[in-house]
Amino acid sequence: MISLAEENYLKALLHLSSLEHKNETEISVGVGTNELAEYLSLKSSTVNEMLKKLKEKKLINHEKYKKITLTLSGERNGLRIVRKHRLWETFLFTKLDFDWIEIHEVAEQLEHIKSEKLIEKIDRLLGYPNFDPHGDPIPDKYGKLPQRITKSLSAADKGARCVVLAVSDTSKDFLSYLKDLDISIKTEIVIIDKIAYDKSIKIKVKNEQYSLSRKVADNLLVDDKFN
Repeated sequence: MISLAEENYLKALLHLSSLEHKNETEISVGVGTNELAEYLSLKSSTVNEMLKKLKEKKLINHEKYKKITLTLSGERNGLRIVRKHRLWETFLFTKLDFDWIEIHEVAEQLEHIKSEKLIEKIDRLLGYPNFDPHGDPIPDKYGKLPQRITKSLSAADKGARCVVLAVSDTSKDFLSYLKDLDISIKTEIVIIDKIAYDKSIKIKVKNEQYSLSRKVADNLLVDDKFN
């Protein structure tokens, strides 16, 4: 059995190693202990104790002073947790009318429910979605992730018509800011101008014009071939 805390570590390692979004030709990236500790807001000593447990359960590969990598078992278990989290987010958003700002925190609690039968029934009820309300890919029951090509809004050209497919930042502050601008998944954005000095951009959303910082534009993932 894998504990709730161990599941959180596996999910964090999956995210930091870029395994969530890699395709079959890419190699996963090892994760440093300090990087993991910072991501989880924990002390390195606490993280090292958990890494020993995960290694004993053959969920990670880790040697002193070297990067942490997930074993095949660790990767599978991590993807299973991510699958549950994103299906719960989708369920809360589409069936219970939760705001996309609220769903992450609630799904963090629900993702640790062990019943695979429940998750399969939710997946079927939702129509087997490929992406959650934040645009993140949902692993299928075999751990396979759907792929699609996106770029950051900041990388799109002046004059481009883009549609928002995902957000890199799912924090409440960022999602609240987007809500104030009436931007969500599938929102159409037209790039009016790109400012060379500070890399900010001017956009049009539903006949309203806004100026976005480089940081905001970097965290909006779009398709710029939208017609």
